[in-house]
Amino acid sequence: MRNILLLLIIALTGMTSCQVVNKYKAPEVDPTGLFREENPTDTITIANIPWKAFFADTLLQGLIQEGLDRNLDLQIAYTRIQQAEAGLSMARAAYFPNIALTGQVQQNRSTPNRDKLLGGQSTQYSLGIGATWEIDLWGKLNRQSRASYAQFLGSQAYRDLIQTSLIANIATAYYSLLTMDEQLRITVETVELLKESTATIHALMDAGMQNAAAVKQSEALLYQTEVTIPDLKNRIRQLENSICVLLGRTPGSISRSTLQEQSVIPRLDHGIPAQMLAKRPDVRQAELNFRSAFELTNVAQASFYPSITLNSGSVIGYGANTLSDFFKPENIFANILAGITQPLFARKQLTSNLKIRKAQQQEALLEFQQTVLSAGQEVSDILYAFQSSLSKNDMRTRQVNSLQTAVEYTKELLIAGEANYTEVLNAEQSLLNAQLKQADDKLEQLQYGVNLYRSLGGGSY
Repeated sequence: MRNILLLLIIALTGMTSCQVVNKYKAPEVDPTGLFREENPTDTITIANIPWKAFFADTLLQGLIQEGLDRNLDLQIAYTRIQQAEAGLSMARAAYFPNIALTGQVQQNRSTPNRDKLLGGQSTQYSLGIGATWEIDLWGKLNRQSRASYAQFLGSQAYRDLIQTSLIANIATAYYSLLTMDEQLRITVETVELLKESTATIHALMDAGMQNAAAVKQSEALLYQTEVTIPDLKNRIRQLENSICVLLGRTPGSISRSTLQEQSVIPRLDHGIPAQMLAKRPDVRQAELNFRSAFELTNVAQASFYPSITLNSGSVIGYGANTLSDFFKPENIFANILAGITQPLFARKQLTSNLKIRKAQQQEALLEFQQTVLSAGQEVSDILYAFQSSLSKNDMRTRQVNSLQTAVEYTKELLIAGEANYTEVLNAEQSLLNAQLKQADDKLEQLQYGVNLYRSLGGGSY
């Protein structure tokens, strides 16, 4: 027994030097040009701002917090973390022997002579501690543990990805809801103005200054505008229900402020590409997937080498023919069964498995590279689109102001008999469209801010 234990100690001592040496190295990324023409050096980024500071609207903050507490997708992500953590514990437990208490009663019957069939009997009692163990001579178990650890970290990155997406989705839906409220308000106000215009044209017809066609045209524009109100209200209700789903609650109304109370950030600090790659959960998840595939490839490589195991028949304990003398020192026994297994005829299977693992590792690397490129494109598109949207603000404001003046002038000219009803209707319709577009512009800019915040990795803590 001492010799066997000595051999095990020697094997464990040399285990580290015998392991497959292939250290993990994260894939290299060249961040140059990820933001297209920009090569920023300023490391200030909005991604470092906690979401409660980035979103100043207290009602929106409450909705986001409710979503983080109750959203079902996020809860599913938490269960995946628990699963990955359990898998990691299982992988680490493989380092240690499985020890169990074993007990056995063995009764043998024989025929000592022809006169007594199965008349002889003997009973053997045993109680001891059994163990099974595979010595991690080539690092296979170690690599499996590392792969499980990468999967565990990947599940946390997935949780962060769900969280950043959830925060962005709630904020985007909230701003869209405020924009629809604003569009409804503008439409209702326009309907009231059109009613006044219709009444004016009707009075002019009674005075002989306009004809019935002018009245009908004015009424048609009024009805055309009024008919959009039910659609707007329906869209508002549906969006409220969608937000409720994000919050993990049943459909209902959403408490909110107004679009006028929201401020568009004039400058969106985005830092350098390396910061974006370090903070984005999907990039981290893709890198961890590659790391897991790398370690599993090493596991497949180590499977070619022999495995040394302590078999299930290895027991240390007591054994005796009678229970009265069971625990006497002379009844102590030890049964050590160890073995070495070298794959021979399964080599084709092992070779195929290694090829699969290498292909999966290459696939994970390509997916990581694709994720990096997509992240750079996303940030680049948002930065340019945000600046383009901001450049419309001054022109849109002048357009709305000009159309408001045009409506007033054409109404005065219509009463004076120097303009026809078509000019009035066109001016009123153009003003409504411009005001609705102005609300859309603000929504667009608010959404670009939210999207950039998410794209840079903001909101993951």
